[in-house]
Amino acid sequence: MTGVGVPWTVRAKAVAVGAAHWLDELPSLVAALEREWSCSVGRVYADATEAFVADVTLDGGAPAVLKLMIPRDGDAAAHEITALRLAGGTGCARLLQYDLARGALLLERLGPALSELGLPIARRHEILCTVARRVWRPAPDCGLPTGADKGRWLTAFITKAFKDKLGQLALRSDESPTGVLEQGCEFVGPGRGPR
Repeated sequence: MTGVGVPWTVRAKAVAVGAAHWLDELPSLVAALEREWSCSVGRVYADATEAFVADVTLDGGAPAVLKLMIPRDGDAAAHEITALRLAGGTGCARLLQYDLARGALLLERLGPALSELGLPIARRHEILCTVARRVWRPAPDCGLPTGADKGRWLTAFITKAFKDKLGQLALRSDESPTGVLEQGCEFVGPGRGPR
């Protein structure tokens, strides 16, 4: 792959967290991983938000996905890799290879995104929450936050994001802003609605 098309949202987040150098180094990182993991990069996921994500084809012809996380403070890459290793493909894509130091993951390619299936938003939320319940299970001494910790964080995040961005939400005409907020908080834990 000669050039790397980075979605605007990913580019903006990288710059915002002080990782502009990562954007400059991305083409050489992608090329190195293509060699090391015997794959060729194809279509870039234009709707990615937290990482450079692209379809890849492995040397034997099998489809996969390359995910290169934006370097930032915290343990986001380590947590994602640990969760995927522990899940072993149950409720999420299988982790085929990873390089924690470079925030690189090679993942099983799944089917189309839920947003491409034409399902109502409430049904998509139900599916996502069902999957989350399968993946979030006790995993003591692995360094991951508990499901309760993650639920509290998500509730706070959803509430803050909603209040901060109310005027920017693009909602379908059959969805009320209050209903979306309440539904999001309810999915991360009954009784944890906005306060």
